[in-house]
Amino acid sequence: MANFHVSSLDPEKALNHLLKEGYVVIEGMLPDEELIQISDTVDELFKLERDDPYDPGDAPLFSNEDEIKKYVSTSYKISNAETDRIMRRIRHTRAENYDTPWPVTPEVMNKSFIHVPTLFDYDKSQRIWNLPAKLKQSGRLIEDPVLLQLVREVLGQDCLLSDISATSIGPNSGGSGAWHIDAPLTQMPEPLPEIPFAVQNVWILDDFTAENGATRVVPGSHISRKKPKWGYDSLEAEIALTAPAGSLAMWTSHTWHRSGENITDNPRRAILGYYVRSWVRSWSDYTRSLPEETIRNYSPTVRYLLGFSANALRRG
Repeated sequence: MANFHVSSLDPEKALNHLLKEGYVVIEGMLPDEELIQISDTVDELFKLERDDPYDPGDAPLFSNEDEIKKYVSTSYKISNAETDRIMRRIRHTRAENYDTPWPVTPEVMNKSFIHVPTLFDYDKSQRIWNLPAKLKQSGRLIEDPVLLQLVREVLGQDCLLSDISATSIGPNSGGSGAWHIDAPLTQMPEPLPEIPFAVQNVWILDDFTAENGATRVVPGSHISRKKPKWGYDSLEAEIALTAPAGSLAMWTSHTWHRSGENITDNPRRAILGYYVRSWVRSWSDYTRSLPEETIRNYSPTVRYLLGFSANALRRG
């Protein structure tokens, strides 16, 4: 099956394909000048955080730490140093939460409770978390009118942004991602619910090609209401979401997908946004992670999508 592209001027056609096939690619979403500005800033952030990865410091050990560490180290292609950094972040967060234990094993727990890698593919690939605190153009991407119209058509007007981050699949990274669907479906039994719980979107900063790790999807897989078997092998029906820089790729929470293998000498960079129905737990809590000055600079729409006014603080 060939890849399907529409222009940013035809949102109705984009919505129809997103609902029917589970994905869509929209070209021409970022003008060249804006694309260059965002790409340059993201590149600076990648370099800065690679030289000085976030590390909140250590905290006391907890009871099932060995179990968590084994899960982290076997679930991701990460170095020993990154494993140690993740465990320090988990200990720090656990301490902030009054050393409250998890009632289930890591295989079935809500994955937003466990930190995931900043450096992966054995330090060749990288992710930037908490992007709204670091990239001033985040607001423009979060409330892009074409994107937001499609997201709200699928999820309803009262949807929220679960996470937005930047990712770089490194040169010659040596492998692709595993097939998966998106949370919270990963914790649900089959058959999965019929309605989509989330919409993932990818702002493409470098041309996505079959050689540099363009995202792979299986068209129509969202209709099966099943989860893909965990693994890295190619599937007969998969396609690569190849597209020029400045495009936007989208798919629903049920659609089977994975990152491709980058066999080129250059990174493949993108910004990933993840919108959920308002009653689904968000991956990131931006109401606690953003500086006040940054929050006030965002529009009311962006602030609501980031989680502000989405929950009541019941004191009386």
